[in-house]
Amino acid sequence: MKLVFPNGEHGQVLLHPGPNRIGSDPGSAIVLAQPGVQPTHCVIHITANGANLQVPADGGAVAVNGKAVADIMGLRSGDTVAIGPVLARFVVVEEARSAQSAAADEDGNATRVRMALPRFLLRGVSGAVFGKVYPVTGPVVLGRAAECDISVPADEMSRRHAMVKPTQDGLTVEDLGSANGTYVNDKRVQQGFLRPGDELRLDAVRFILVAPGAEIGQPPAAAASPASRATRTQQMQMWASILLTLAAVVVIALLVRHSQA
Repeated sequence: MKLVFPNGEHGQVLLHPGPNRIGSDPGSAIVLAQPGVQPTHCVIHITANGANLQVPADGGAVAVNGKAVADIMGLRSGDTVAIGPVLARFVVVEEARSAQSAAADEDGNATRVRMALPRFLLRGVSGAVFGKVYPVTGPVVLGRAAECDISVPADEMSRRHAMVKPTQDGLTVEDLGSANGTYVNDKRVQQGFLRPGDELRLDAVRFILVAPGAEIGQPPAAAASPASRATRTQQMQMWASILLTLAAVVVIALLVRHSQA
C-alpha cells in the first residue's frame, strides 16, 4: 500500500504495517512541510484487514473523496486524501517479484521472512462470525456496513457499531452510538477494556479476545453455581441409596436360597 502525491509535494511512499504518522514533524513517517499541515496531521494504520485513516484530537483537516474525516475512516484503493492543502491518492499495490529473486527461491538461497503474529485476535463464537478469527493490529471498526474492518451481516448490529484499539495489555473498546449496545463480559459499556479471555458482545454477536500464542479453543466453562452443586449432591445421594437397596435385596435373596437348600 502506498500514498502518491500527484502535485509533487512528496515522492510516493510505501506504507508499512502499523501506524504511519503524517505531518510537519520531522519524526513523522511522511513529512509534509507545507503551511497548514499540523505536526501530526493524521495517521494511516495498516492492518491485516486493510487501512484506516485516523485524525487525532490535535490533528488537522482531512477529507477522503471530499468527505471530512472527524475521527477514523477506512481507506480503499484509489481514494483521494486531502491532508490540509496537500492532495494524495491511496493505492493498493502487490509487491512484484523480480526474476533474480525468483531464481534465488529456486536455488533455495533466498532468506525467508517470517510473518510476525498479531498481538491480539478476536475469535467469533456466535452467529455469522462463529469459528472466524480476526487479527487486531490497529484500530478496527466492527459493524454491519461493508466498509467496516470487520463487517458482520447481522441485522441486530449497527452500521458502525463499535471500535477496538490494541494496547500493551488488551483492547480498548468504544461504542460508536449503536442502537443495541456494546458489552464486555455482559456489562454494557460506552468505553471499556478487553483482556485476553474476555468476551466482547455486540448485541447478540459475540467474540472472545485471544492473545498470541494462546490456544484458540472453546471459552472455559462457567463455574458451577451453588444451586447446581446442591442438585448434583442430591442426585449422588439418590443413586447411592438405590445401590444400597439393590445390594440389600441381593443379599436377602442369597440368604433365602441358602436356607432352602
